[in-house]
Amino acid sequence: MTKILLITSEFPPQPGGIGNHALNLAKNLQANGFYIQLICDTRSTNENEEREFDKNLSFDVIRIRRKQIIFLSYIDRIKTAFSFSRNNEIIISSGKFSIWMGAFLSFFFKRKFIAVIHGSELKLPNFILRKFTDISLKRFDKIIAVSNYTKSLVSHLNLKNIEVVPNGFKMEAPNGYREKSEPIPVIITVGNVTQRKGQHNVINALPSLLKKFPDLKYHIVGIPTEKSRLEKLILNLKIENAVVFFGKVSEDEKTELLQQADVFVMLSETTKSGDAEGFGIAILEANSLGVPAIGAKGCGIEDAINEGISGKLINNKDSKEFVGALEEILNNYESYSKEAKNWSQNFTWDKVIETYLKILNE
Repeated sequence: MTKILLITSEFPPQPGGIGNHALNLAKNLQANGFYIQLICDTRSTNENEEREFDKNLSFDVIRIRRKQIIFLSYIDRIKTAFSFSRNNEIIISSGKFSIWMGAFLSFFFKRKFIAVIHGSELKLPNFILRKFTDISLKRFDKIIAVSNYTKSLVSHLNLKNIEVVPNGFKMEAPNGYREKSEPIPVIITVGNVTQRKGQHNVINALPSLLKKFPDLKYHIVGIPTEKSRLEKLILNLKIENAVVFFGKVSEDEKTELLQQADVFVMLSETTKSGDAEGFGIAILEANSLGVPAIGAKGCGIEDAINEGISGKLINNKDSKEFVGALEEILNNYESYSKEAKNWSQNFTWDKVIETYLKILNE
């Protein structure tokens, strides 16, 4: 049995796309005959939630407790990674520090090293750290980019060993396609309420949308990190009646809210700190329920939307484009809903893992 060590910068039950990817990658590799050990940080002050979460997993999770002096946490990570690298044949690094760690380990261990790049780790504002990441990536035997956009961020390295493998999702979806029955359009964004996810771009476009669809509602679902900033924007635009915050919800509640919506919207943007949208898995989760999407151009979302088929791609700041895209989808709803569901099936984990297995068996 081939042994794989997966080093990740995020891991559930705390939120994050990198962590969700690591969880499903580990589960699916374990289910396909690999022995998996996973190293990650403890990201909460109360470790009970994470301890309970780990008990139900089919693979070993080794968590590094965060210390008040961050440098000491880094030392612990390195020591732990060294210890477990001795007994594993393949090392997979996912996330910024994990990639640095994998490159460092490659000087000491003759193993197969694979990096998974998501986006934000490649657009760091610090030039020295960006160069360090570039140098680190050259130490890997294989690099997997989660989207063509992410791959484009390392085009200057002229890598010959890079391959695009999209993020996968797993979500129970009802059969059939949706029929739009309500005259009031409901648009929805699911994701951490932050600048990167672009909820503010949707809110800025609402006055234009409300002129065309006076009863439209915008549902915001996710951890309310920057909710107060958005509430001020909503008050300034005088659109309080059009926006509903739901906060963090369970998976069942999320599914129910998606089923109540007509169109999923994600107008993401790259922040000054380099936080970028590498793919857009939430879009495909919505698609699997027959909910078409409107997403931003110029980021990984371009790989998650089949333009004009499963949804529409627009400039994230262009309210006129937004109105046109929403009108187009609502006027042809049956087709967009059906095609969105069909499109999403290309990204289920049982499909995505086949590509990983092919890479690992090369």
